[in-house]
Amino acid sequence: MQSEISKEQMQQAVWRELGVSPWFRMDQARIDAFADVTEDHQFIHVDPIRAAQTDFGGTVAHGMLTLSMMSGMAYGALPKVAEAKASVNYGFDGVRFIAPVHAGKRIRGRFTLTEAKLRGRGDLMTTFAATVEIEGGPRPALKADWLVLYLF
Repeated sequence: MQSEISKEQMQQAVWRELGVSPWFRMDQARIDAFADVTEDHQFIHVDPIRAAQTDFGGTVAHGMLTLSMMSGMAYGALPKVAEAKASVNYGFDGVRFIAPVHAGKRIRGRFTLTEAKLRGRGDLMTTFAATVEIEGGPRPALKADWLVLYLF
């Protein structure tokens, strides 16, 4: 069950880690499905034999697939904001793809609230320092400053 936090508590939680997601496996089937949906069939993602001949040593997930997994990660990690009618992905102020995610590896997200400001009619604009970790890896897959707008 997802925990709940008030708008006021959210504003007071700046610079606190608010959640860590469960692990998600980035298997070849997920990578292939993403390639089909996005029409991005670059061989380093979908051809294990050719990809094995590169410095990657095998297939790797698309950076954009790893980034898109953050929505599901956040849903499993972040508290629900009480009385919010909806939360909206407002975009990114910065995204850096740091390390490749090899097929078969597991990833998870960490979310630290870095800003929470009221806007207009009382909506809450938040920014999260988001990191996607690779299980057992020395470096994260990506880091991003993610804006999420909570509508009231």
